[in-house]
Amino acid sequence: MADWINAIIMGVVEGLTEFIPVSSTGMLLLTKRLLGLPNGFWDTFTVLIQLGAILAVVVLYFQRLWGAVVRLPSDPQARRFALSVIVAFLPAAVLGALFHDYIKAILFDSPTAQCVALIVGGVILLFIDRVAPTPTYPDSMKLPLRTALAIGLFQCLALIPGTSRSGATIVGSMLMRVEKKAAAEFSFFLAIPIMVGAFALDAFKNRHELMTVKGEIPLIAIGFVVSFVVALAVIRAMLAIITKRGLAPFGWFRIVVGALGLVALRFA
Repeated sequence: MADWINAIIMGVVEGLTEFIPVSSTGMLLLTKRLLGLPNGFWDTFTVLIQLGAILAVVVLYFQRLWGAVVRLPSDPQARRFALSVIVAFLPAAVLGALFHDYIKAILFDSPTAQCVALIVGGVILLFIDRVAPTPTYPDSMKLPLRTALAIGLFQCLALIPGTSRSGATIVGSMLMRVEKKAAAEFSFFLAIPIMVGAFALDAFKNRHELMTVKGEIPLIAIGFVVSFVVALAVIRAMLAIITKRGLAPFGWFRIVVGALGLVALRFA
């Protein structure tokens, strides 16, 4: 199969899964294996195209985000929102930087671990959907700093491919009494700095490869654009599903995909 077709497929998978609690990294790595793509460039590709999906959040929430930025000098509420994102961002950023090479070298190359993580995460989503405490925080931009820090600690679990960054942050938010839609929105906002950081770190570590192999730059551009377009549609759909049906659809999806993945690996 032509590499540009592979890039489109990977971009679609990224856009579909980045913001729903099913683990975009796990799905991308399983898709990479299914397509028979080699390690190396394609592992880096899975990280770099995630920035396209993150750009979709910036576009869809531009007015709210820009409004908060403009009000930073004069509005304590805007400053608290910015600080809540920073506080939630730091734990995963520090651990991600420290263990970046291990995560890519070991966990990115373990499809069995990714499938198991999908299944375990699916069970957790089903459980939390039923037992989460009554929410007291309906606004994603008005979370206490202590709550934001707890959410950030939950996000650290997503360093394991297959766990799902959005799933970890949404579950952590709901346990901290954040309303479901607000939990999903905060996971979107938190994705911006964490994925920009992951993009910058991976691009820096692979700068020589990206600069010397010109034929691969267009592939990254294709995946970036496709993931951006697909993510624009998915974000709105996800909010509607979570509001009406909760986390159960995503939990069952994870379990089914993880189980099918284990079966495929068993007979591969």
